[in-house]
Amino acid sequence: MKTIKNLLLLLSGVVIGVMLFKFIPIDLKTKTMVNNDTEKVTGNAPLYWAAPMDPNFKRDKPGISPMGMELIPVYTENGIVIISPDVVNNMGVRTTQVTKEPFQNEIKTVGYVQYNEDKLLHVHPRVEGWVEKLFVKASGDPVKRGQALYTIYSPALVNAQEEYLIALKRKNERLITATEDRLEALQIPTNVIRDLKTNRKVKTSTMFYAPQSGVVTKLNIREGFYVKPDTSMMSIGELNNVWVQAEVFERQAAQVKVGQPVVMTLAYIPGREWLGKVDYIYPTLDPETRTLKVRLRFDNEDHALMPNMFAQVSISGNNTLPVLVLPKEAVIRTGAMNRVVLALGDGKFKSIVVEIGRSGDQNIEILRGLNEGETVVTSAQFLIDSESSKTSDFKRMSHGEDPNKNVRVNATINHFILKHHLINISHQAIEEWRRPEMTMNFKMAESVDISSLQEGMVVNLQISSDVNGDLLVSDFKAVTHDELNIETGSKQ
Repeated sequence: MKTIKNLLLLLSGVVIGVMLFKFIPIDLKTKTMVNNDTEKVTGNAPLYWAAPMDPNFKRDKPGISPMGMELIPVYTENGIVIISPDVVNNMGVRTTQVTKEPFQNEIKTVGYVQYNEDKLLHVHPRVEGWVEKLFVKASGDPVKRGQALYTIYSPALVNAQEEYLIALKRKNERLITATEDRLEALQIPTNVIRDLKTNRKVKTSTMFYAPQSGVVTKLNIREGFYVKPDTSMMSIGELNNVWVQAEVFERQAAQVKVGQPVVMTLAYIPGREWLGKVDYIYPTLDPETRTLKVRLRFDNEDHALMPNMFAQVSISGNNTLPVLVLPKEAVIRTGAMNRVVLALGDGKFKSIVVEIGRSGDQNIEILRGLNEGETVVTSAQFLIDSESSKTSDFKRMSHGEDPNKNVRVNATINHFILKHHLINISHQAIEEWRRPEMTMNFKMAESVDISSLQEGMVVNLQISSDVNGDLLVSDFKAVTHDELNIETGSKQ
């Protein structure tokens, strides 16, 4: 009896073990149970398992990725990816809402401090002569208005003074006025003319003075130089107000306007900011760098800003009307299109196409494809997008706009997924939806008989909306070689 009891206990243990093995799937390699939370929620089994960091690594059962991470179950329905809550948490999925607010655009660039060329003065003599004495010795010397610059001996100046004395001696008012005007035209200082009128004595050397305060930027003469009216003797630049020449990229050119406020900082003086404005926008782009030169103006009363200093500048964009904005990291940018991943709730996600506008440091403007208040994924969206894009229909292409309900397009059949009533096709560009040529999965209507379809066949598909608004293939017809040749010839 004891032996029979032991046999019965052993048999019951085997039966229980078989039942547990049957109803609780176990991955023999990893010795871990399959997560069935999503299946309970959705009632669907995963299509496959994918690596979190490499969506191209796929398996038909749970396991470990080459990077040592657990594979993630993938559930797709018309481009909607369904992920269990614990997997969403493990992936670190973060979301944000689409908001409508004024787009604050800030352009950051670099520039160089320069003299204010509006107040850059060049000193030329009005007569020929010799520089006898020079009171400024080098470029960079500061000068003040009225300070002596140089003395010159010029026969023309001597003759002009003698003519003035003759006019005074004859007391001819018209001649006095004419000779006095000539002295002024030759830029002889007023005090020299007044002294000549009082003392009646010609000076062989005439002293000239600085017409403005500033810094000598160029000094092209030395004592003893012979100069003529076309000789640029020196230049004097003012430092109370300076220019900064900056460059912005071609794509930012339309965002810069005259009068916009600018903030400037220098590594030379950390912690200090200068407030200025955009003074002028040059009319041409640099053909090599494809940048637009912008002139900025800053006050410099303490002369802390010196020419050729390197500066960092930030040009504040104009406050605009409220627009739809998203964080820049939420947008997946590709060469053909820009996409975002919508969070639909209950672990459902879907990738959609959007049209973007201006781009700032943090945010990006959304022109089409989203509505205010919708929730968008800002992290881990690349894996979700790679799965959603493979089976995504075009329902959300315009998102909020009514796309064409029925569209016909030629496509090549790649393969079938009969279990899910899907077909993988490479279709031509769909002009009505402004979609390029793509390879993707499409759901077939239940009424469509697909028994005659073969891989590699070229067909003309009709894409329609079902009662739920989802897009699916509602009809097809084979494309003959003649029709294909005619179409190819017309495109050429």
